[in-house]
Amino acid sequence: MKEIKWTKNTMPKTADQNLSVMALSEVEKARAFHRTIPGYAPTPLARLTRMADYLGLGEVCIKDESYRFGLNAFKVLGGSFAMAKYIASKTGRDIRELDFDTLTSDQLREEFGQATFFTATDGNHGRGVAWAANRLKQKAVVFMPKGSTEARLKNIQAENAVATIEEVNSDECVRMAAAAAAETPNGVVVQDTAWEGYEEIPSWIMQGYGTMALEASGQLEAYGIDRPTHIFVQAGVGSLAGAVQGYFANKYPDNPPTVVVVEADAAACLYKGAVQGDGEEAIVEGDMETIMAGLACGEPNTISWDILKNHVSVFAAAPDWVAAKGMRMLAAPIKGDVQVTSGESGAAPFGVLAEIMTNPAYAGLKEALGLDKESRVLLFSTEGDTDPDRYKEIVWDGKQYF
Repeated sequence: MKEIKWTKNTMPKTADQNLSVMALSEVEKARAFHRTIPGYAPTPLARLTRMADYLGLGEVCIKDESYRFGLNAFKVLGGSFAMAKYIASKTGRDIRELDFDTLTSDQLREEFGQATFFTATDGNHGRGVAWAANRLKQKAVVFMPKGSTEARLKNIQAENAVATIEEVNSDECVRMAAAAAAETPNGVVVQDTAWEGYEEIPSWIMQGYGTMALEASGQLEAYGIDRPTHIFVQAGVGSLAGAVQGYFANKYPDNPPTVVVVEADAAACLYKGAVQGDGEEAIVEGDMETIMAGLACGEPNTISWDILKNHVSVFAAAPDWVAAKGMRMLAAPIKGDVQVTSGESGAAPFGVLAEIMTNPAYAGLKEALGLDKESRVLLFSTEGDTDPDRYKEIVWDGKQYF
């Protein structure tokens, strides 16, 4: 059975100029916009009191994104806000002037026209982009990587988007989306990763993700938990991880939580970069086969990478069995705790946490993180059963991974 790999962050610090992307004031703007979307409501923060006792922790709280806008995943937060910011910039408005009703009005449609938003995704981000474009009366084109499931493809197509599964990996699909956008009148790339020369829209996407972190922070306080001591967050390109890390680093500059970034071991570009230790990006190539499709990305978001290497404590790479175990434990929690329907990418951080606290093989990691009865751990279940057949195969049928 494969082991969880981990490394402390010993990379040299930078000027930390990208931390300002996740300034609290910018995240507040994102949530103010999201609140204008019909159907908006904060997703639940599941407080697993009995699970915390079992694991030997003070608190375990999991943000359950399976309730987000009926889309079963958090990704729509980023795509919708980025599109709104783009339209605001093109019409000379401040985002605070553009609520959802204004964005969908005939007057704005006449003023702005129609754009085609291109993206690459395994499913959740593409579905969010397609959903937002559909409601904003815009177009969406989605390139999906090799191995994407028919269920996720159909979910995107149901939002009136053009979507195809390609015979290349996620990073190649990003390049395909960028090339297609460049050849299309009013074509725009809305991608949740950044590279040199493409950083503004990814920063808006990260700010959109900040709504989730802001909600969680308020919900913790409502539970009487003043701040999390530890945060476990998953990463593909790192946009979500950078958004969460950036938000909490800004919120608690003098006493930040200890953050653990969890990746799929088949696509652990951030972990590999941390192992290198020089602060340079590492790239993972090939098919990156893993059940954690949302994390199967081999090239880091440059903005997030800068935030993460300045603030993250530990980078971990998880095998598929860890995510599967996390899914089962959350689906069948200790009696009295609420159930969390968590998909493969959503459950990976909890699977890592559970192993750290119950498996003596990870005693060194437990000690390095200072996890004990006083620890208050926040996690994000970023998706529900977005692929229902696979979810049942793992949780109901007990499919094994090694």
